[in-house]
Amino acid sequence: MKLPSDNVIRGPERAPNRSLFYALGYTEEQLGRPLIGVISAYSEIVPGHMNLDKITRSVKDGVLMNGGTPIMIPSIGVCDGIAMGHVGMKYSLPSRELIADSVESMAIAHGIDALVLVPNCDKIVPGMIMGALRLNLPTILVSGGPMLAGQNDSGSLSLSSLFEAVGSYKANMITEAELCQIEQDACPSCGSCAGMYTANSMHCLTEAIGIALPGNGTTPEPYSERQRLAKASGVAIMELLRKGIRIKDIINEKSINNAITCDMALGCSTNTVLHLLAIATEAGIDVDLNIFNEISERTPNLCHLAPAGPTHMEDLFMAGGVAAVQKELAKKDLLDLDLMTVTTKTVGENIEPIKTYDNGAVRSIDDPYSEVGGLAILYGNIAEHGSVVKRSAVSDEMLKHEGPARVFDSEDDAIRTIYEGGIKPGDVVVIRYEGPKGGPGMREMLNPTSALAGMKLDKSVALITDGRFSGASRGAAIGHVSPEAALGGAIGIIEEGDIISIDIPNYQLNLKISDEEYAKRMENYQPKETNPMTGWLNRYRRMVAGSHKGAVLE
Repeated sequence: MKLPSDNVIRGPERAPNRSLFYALGYTEEQLGRPLIGVISAYSEIVPGHMNLDKITRSVKDGVLMNGGTPIMIPSIGVCDGIAMGHVGMKYSLPSRELIADSVESMAIAHGIDALVLVPNCDKIVPGMIMGALRLNLPTILVSGGPMLAGQNDSGSLSLSSLFEAVGSYKANMITEAELCQIEQDACPSCGSCAGMYTANSMHCLTEAIGIALPGNGTTPEPYSERQRLAKASGVAIMELLRKGIRIKDIINEKSINNAITCDMALGCSTNTVLHLLAIATEAGIDVDLNIFNEISERTPNLCHLAPAGPTHMEDLFMAGGVAAVQKELAKKDLLDLDLMTVTTKTVGENIEPIKTYDNGAVRSIDDPYSEVGGLAILYGNIAEHGSVVKRSAVSDEMLKHEGPARVFDSEDDAIRTIYEGGIKPGDVVVIRYEGPKGGPGMREMLNPTSALAGMKLDKSVALITDGRFSGASRGAAIGHVSPEAALGGAIGIIEEGDIISIDIPNYQLNLKISDEEYAKRMENYQPKETNPMTGWLNRYRRMVAGSHKGAVLE
């Protein structure tokens, strides 16, 4: 079997290339083995990545044990929590494209034969997968794993608890001393933040789609089992290479549907819609946004992890992890169990031996939280191309809501008004010009949603935006409204006091004005020139597609 590395280090013409490998300290014996790229996002600025040097080392051990030559290649990664609430968040989603480009560039430039992806947080996971799909090499992903939950007198904590505590403090519900104590307690270890936020959602979905070993979704980062999983991943990549199993043999339309099904059962982040669409695009698969509602209609929601409920990732791990959810779904034939995975076994073979435990983190398929899935795509006259809400994190009284619009042309203006107590029960906060182009970069807006939750307004106030929300957001937070305001979308014609109608069970989001008034406003609407940016975000703004296409670059 001819390998990509043959083009780099084989034959007399490649003597100069080999010389540079020798300069790196590689031996002739090492260059006689397959070159395995270990793409590591280790850094000292992301809590989820601070331990990836150890995960990377364990992956390399596994590769060495099974006859390969591991080569660590670094990747960037933005911490969404640290970037939240300021201009830094504009760089979060766009960095996904930089990561994909860098994986493609480094692997092709250096003749890498197979890939082990070692990410942990949010868009780093899909970014690496997108780059790997362009290469179609044997690929396996092992993430760093989730953080342990914090603890205080009131119970378990996670990062969303702290963001909500800020809202409580602004509303004079807690003291500054209490806020500071939660600040110390919320994030007790390395790892991706402890709830079913975007990072952990993506960990679970890599397992569900078949490109990560069982346990990858939920094994906590501080546990030694995570190191064993990394070593096993290094061993497994060599088997994939020998058997010629490539990433596109695993990621296909059926496995993406499996992932969406698990997404609905787990109650994952709304950002998974963006990332699964982007992954599908790189795989050459045309995924219609409506498939999310179609799968949701037949998939019960089985989990209410933080922010939707009191359980955290370690609870899901103890219940049996993603496999526990898959076993429940399999009882009603909701998954394709015959699909190939990176174990070289099928989904069904992978989950059959897994032991599951009833600790409250995963409900039975016969006793779900709801008969429909955790996400919903809403359409209407202000969301022609769709919008998305984490239905499982919406209180029953907000599933249907009508209220007056409170309109803001940036997150900064909205959060200022929220902190000042300017939002009242019944309001619908509209935040626009925060989309992929308008932002640019489609900022996550955890501060507004968490502030409202901390002020106990999450059961009476809704938010809609052409930007996006964190996986840690809860309440009637409807994001990804498309077309966005900067592209002339109807979210831009909403005026202060207009009545907004939200009907999540019927997938509707509408502005309640007459057809004549709607047509008049749309005819006269000129998007504002907002948020001028320098640097590469200007290029991103020119090239990025709408959120209904996964915000990929065109």
